[in-house]
Amino acid sequence: MFSIFQKLFITLTIVFAFVTNANARIEFDITRGNVEPLPIAIMDFQGDKVAQDISNVIANNLRNSGLFKLTDKAAFIQKTLEVSGRPKFEDWRVLNVQALANGAVTTLGDGRLRVDYRLWDIFASEEVFGGQRLEIEAKFWRRAAHIISDKIYEGLTGEKGYFDTRIVFVDESGPKNKRVKRLAIMDQDGANVRTLTRGSDLVLTPRFSPTRQEITYMSFEGGQPRVYLLQIETGQREVVGNFPGMTFSPRFSPDGQKIVMSLQQDGNANIYSMDLRSRNTTRLTSGAAIDTAPSYAPDGSRLVFESDRGGRQQLYVMGANGGEPKRISFGNGRYSTPVWSPRGDLIAFTKQTGGQFLIGVMKPDGSGERILAEGFHNEGPTWAPNGRVLMFFRETPGAQGGPRLYSIDLTGRNERRVKTPSFASDPAWSPLLD
Repeated sequence: MFSIFQKLFITLTIVFAFVTNANARIEFDITRGNVEPLPIAIMDFQGDKVAQDISNVIANNLRNSGLFKLTDKAAFIQKTLEVSGRPKFEDWRVLNVQALANGAVTTLGDGRLRVDYRLWDIFASEEVFGGQRLEIEAKFWRRAAHIISDKIYEGLTGEKGYFDTRIVFVDESGPKNKRVKRLAIMDQDGANVRTLTRGSDLVLTPRFSPTRQEITYMSFEGGQPRVYLLQIETGQREVVGNFPGMTFSPRFSPDGQKIVMSLQQDGNANIYSMDLRSRNTTRLTSGAAIDTAPSYAPDGSRLVFESDRGGRQQLYVMGANGGEPKRISFGNGRYSTPVWSPRGDLIAFTKQTGGQFLIGVMKPDGSGERILAEGFHNEGPTWAPNGRVLMFFRETPGAQGGPRLYSIDLTGRNERRVKTPSFASDPAWSPLLD
């Protein structure tokens, strides 16, 4: 199958290569901020109103990724295209369109939707893929759009997309000094928001399982801080364990079989892991320090965490079963909330310096530190499942201020706000839906 993007990779730079018949290449380097999105056209899918809604969501997804420049529909020379037809390639080359997607939506006898769609390489005058079909319940039309967006993304970059995913976060409402905090969930683009808890108890740090639609989070229900597991679809909830001290910052292992967390006792905090099947607990760090916010490497072999064992918050890496931690952060300021990329190549973090909270990334050995977002208070990065985009929350100052969600790609240039009904914090990205 022909791919427009020949290769996509990260070292100290990212190079995207667009291949035409003449083997021309378009490259951009994230360390220099030279970004040229790929011109693409999304034609309105044929069918009733939901067909246009689906094509609009696809266009928004691709635009928001920062990798694609959507051609204005008003400029289209070819206005319609049957899903079984071929584009008038010269009409699209005149507009410098390099990829084109079209489709059709049919309502089946049982009420489900059938969506047929194709993707074209305009310069090569051939399909990237064709004959794709999706059947889905009508109420899930937005999910159909996200699945197709992922297929287009993968067809043009050679990598998995991240649009058919969800975000769990803390929904915050009410006055600043008396916020009601509920767990909530939404699609990655901010649609289909619904709450998961009532708001009667403080909730913090929700985290998705990497293998199923389950989250772990911390709650002060009954005045006692505990770590909980929550099945999203059924609402079934259980306490992970009753510990004598405060438990916080829970996170799943890559296989979803363990939880790693911090347990505070006698003025210090240490990292513990728990096997969710046997409920056996293993202590991984010890000493008179605050060790917290652990995060597994995607292969499960190592952990990154924050600790003040050196005098102030810094990032450390150690084996998943414990061992001597190695410090990896050495810049000015304090480092916190480390999260290992699903690709394994980077660790995202929050950095506090000069009165600001920054969102950055570094390699697992501490080299190549780059700051992606700056501001009064940025915190809590979470990775898209393809490791190319981060989401975090930014708090605004003042009596009317509060946290809001933002996403940013690894170039640091494509930052956008993710709208939510009220203030929102502590986002966590789901794996791709099944």
